[in-house]
Amino acid sequence: MGLKLFLVLGLFCVTSVLGFGVDPALRINVFDELTLGEGFDGVTQVQGFHSESRAFHFQGSSREVKAPEDVSVRMLQKLRGRTEFTVLVTLKQEHLNSGVILSIHHSEQRFLELESSGQRSEVRLHYRTKGQQAHTEVFPYSLADGQWHKVSVAVSASHIILHVDCNRIYERVVEIPFMDIPDDATFWLGQRNSAHGFFKGVMQDVQILVLPQGFISQCPDLNRTCPTCNDFHGLVQKIMELQDILAKTSSKLSRAEEKMNGLDGCYCERTCSVKGVVYREDESWTDGCRNCTCTVGYVCVCVCLNCPESEQVNLTDRCCKVCRGMGKHTLLISKSLQESLQQQKNTWTQSERSALCVTSDLCALGHDFCAEGHGCVEHSDCINLEAGARCSCKDGFRPLRDDNAYCEDIDECAEGKHYCRENTVCVNTPGSFMCICHRGYIRIDDYSCTEHDECVSGLHSCDQNALCFNKVGGHSCSCKPGYTGNGTVCKAMCDGLCQNGGTCISPNNCICQQGFTGKRCETDINECKMGRNTCANDTVCFNLEGGYDCRCPHGRNCTGDCILDNKVKHNRQIWVLDNDRCSVCSCQTGQVMCRRMVCDCENPTADLFCCPECDPRLSSQCLHQNGLLTYGSGESWVENCQQCQCLQGQVDCWPLSCPPVDCEFTVVPEGECCARCIIDPCQADTIRNDITKTCTDEHGIQRFSGSSWVKHGTECTLCQCKNGHICCSVDPMCL
Repeated sequence: MGLKLFLVLGLFCVTSVLGFGVDPALRINVFDELTLGEGFDGVTQVQGFHSESRAFHFQGSSREVKAPEDVSVRMLQKLRGRTEFTVLVTLKQEHLNSGVILSIHHSEQRFLELESSGQRSEVRLHYRTKGQQAHTEVFPYSLADGQWHKVSVAVSASHIILHVDCNRIYERVVEIPFMDIPDDATFWLGQRNSAHGFFKGVMQDVQILVLPQGFISQCPDLNRTCPTCNDFHGLVQKIMELQDILAKTSSKLSRAEEKMNGLDGCYCERTCSVKGVVYREDESWTDGCRNCTCTVGYVCVCVCLNCPESEQVNLTDRCCKVCRGMGKHTLLISKSLQESLQQQKNTWTQSERSALCVTSDLCALGHDFCAEGHGCVEHSDCINLEAGARCSCKDGFRPLRDDNAYCEDIDECAEGKHYCRENTVCVNTPGSFMCICHRGYIRIDDYSCTEHDECVSGLHSCDQNALCFNKVGGHSCSCKPGYTGNGTVCKAMCDGLCQNGGTCISPNNCICQQGFTGKRCETDINECKMGRNTCANDTVCFNLEGGYDCRCPHGRNCTGDCILDNKVKHNRQIWVLDNDRCSVCSCQTGQVMCRRMVCDCENPTADLFCCPECDPRLSSQCLHQNGLLTYGSGESWVENCQQCQCLQGQVDCWPLSCPPVDCEFTVVPEGECCARCIIDPCQADTIRNDITKTCTDEHGIQRFSGSSWVKHGTECTLCQCKNGHICCSVDPMCL
């Protein structure tokens, strides 16, 4: 099914170039909306990258460029609920500045924020996922170089493309942004808030287009060639909706088939109702001077005797003639009348047949008395009977009065009418009940639970190199073979240990110090034979244990110079690396030695970039996010799973580095920042959805991974397909 969808989308691909006149309803021109240049401190109009629109210089840290409430509402209305949009900006950012280009947030929740970090050479997109989780997508790229750049971030459902200067830099599949932005969210430009994230430099053409490939307006030569990821998601969503309709229709057909099958065991007697009296089929009665019979409705005729007309006489006390000398009357319906009745029988309506089906819902095939109005009110359904309607309490309810018009809920838990088993507690719900697992236990089925397996779920404290053993009320840890420790912390063991200062990083695997190699770091590297030395041409290289020496031949006056990258460095010369201003190297009798710069804060010429801790200026201090703490330049801290650093008055925060997890199902345990792999898909926070892995629901309908539905026969049980696994849970809003 998934393959067919991709083939269908492939047929949609076109090669036409979009002429980009953007509908104003789909464009948010931020400068125009904020009327920038009118009363914003720290913002001045300057010459831009081109002269077709205004450009503004953002400077200082005392500004507050925030959209007024009515303007913010108007802008966010265009963006709210959208899954396709493009953020555009042309900018020239100061060297090493880390600042926010624009930010839409509510309290601490960032719904959309574009940030450029000069300190770490990164572009960051912050947003919230559909699972209400904060997410940061990091693109390694430096914009803070003092040069003009055209920047575009295009979002189409789970698809993000970063363009810089009309070049596609990154294209990624990510979690879908959640753009249900609250009405009272705030819109900031050039800063995160009044205290943090100040962008320093010039910006021009800051826009948000509610289009998937808005970068074409910035770079018209970039052509849209295929449908967007959102187009695909929309198609999948429509198919999911059709699947849901099919499931509901199948359910109705199944119930109809059950009723139709019940018809084979039913006998529906035909009756006639005359003046409040019900007569069975073929039953006769007298109506004045007429004899009547119940035959497909009812027919009344005068009595005609079986004798020649010349033999029939009238009597004063009789309605009809009688035969002379006969005291016995015989009812005779003429042959023509019988034929007439047979013809009527073929065209009689169901209400005229008055089928009597008291014991089942088959009465609904007859006259619908319920449709004419009924008194069934609270938790009561109307049911059609032969001669009228009656009320019947819904399942799980009992009548409050004799006519069943009002019904009350039956508390199955209090009355012991439930099926909850071990490790559960019964909770009453309207018309039914639920079995809730005890704390620390997980569900087996709707009625029973088992002990929570902390090892399987990944919610344990064992080291990644330890084995987890589930126990009653907890778990224990034991280091794997080849590791030693208490299970919570396990260190690798190397047989024979690592030699020459090597470090054991995994069983029988050593990392060697410079100058040595081998499984146990037992072999010295000969830098002289392998060309790994910096000795000048006038010296001779001599191999040493773990290194080498540059020696001057006897009788010669050697310079002691070094050869590095085909360049001569003189003996005792000191220099700073071109690609790292904070690393200092020196030439020592033919050998190059490099180290990080030693910070001497008493030296007035200390490089404050490499030694931010030596910056004594108050302006270089940073305010913590809570507004209560201050940090000196160079200090670091962790906040909300982000590593933050203060550098010359600017705070830069980036996501904590987490080890990669290569698995289908992951969860971030409470109080932690990094995801762990788990086996149970129903406990996963994040799923690597594969639409080729479908689920079969209770109706036999195939569901795509990621689709959800309400379980048949329930109102509060929500089921979801997770890569071939069906996970159901009770909606707490129903309780």
